[in-house]
Amino acid sequence: MKPTRVLIADDQGIVRAGIRSLLEPVDDIQVVGEAVDGWDAVEKTLRLRPDVVLMDISMPRLRGIEATREIHQQMPGVKVLALTVHDREEYFFAMLKAGGSGYLLKEGEPEELLAAIRAVQRGDAYLSPTVTRSVLDDYLARWGTEVESDYDQLTLRQKEVLQLVAEGKTTRQIAAQLHLSVKTVEKHRSQMMRKLGLQNIQSLMKYAVRKGLIQVSPPEQ
Repeated sequence: MKPTRVLIADDQGIVRAGIRSLLEPVDDIQVVGEAVDGWDAVEKTLRLRPDVVLMDISMPRLRGIEATREIHQQMPGVKVLALTVHDREEYFFAMLKAGGSGYLLKEGEPEELLAAIRAVQRGDAYLSPTVTRSVLDDYLARWGTEVESDYDQLTLRQKEVLQLVAEGKTTRQIAAQLHLSVKTVEKHRSQMMRKLGLQNIQSLMKYAVRKGLIQVSPPEQ
């Protein structure tokens, strides 16, 4: 039997190294590559064709949720397993809607990671114990009647621009990072803000916080 080919997507090098050191000795799992952000995860999935992608959610350039959606659309046979610190319902619901096959917390034991990889490779769903099957079934049953959100109407590039604007990047910095012209970035930004009904950078930042695109630390006491 061929080993399960795994791509590790996480923006923290120490985390990637730790996961690799855990997986490499396992006979039925083969690490085929690492990705440092969401867009890198999409590109390397298309190039390396892994069976399973271990996907962090909070990554620069493109969040894991958006990367998962893009992978699911372009290579639906690839299983994406979220490996994250986020234990709030809105994150794993969004991940499942994007096409993820499982959701695992980084606080779990190494044996759970191996079990999760094997489960999603078999075609089963895998969720951390904090999420029950009944909650998943209820969510999937309700999702078909919900209206598409304004955020879901954005193109992949518009979501990427939104992420970078939220991170405080200037138009020129975004253009350089995405290898686009300043005029093209301004066009994407204008279309994105119009779709979201945002009028200025202040409203955009508030929207980014609500969507979890950026984290706001509490003031020091």
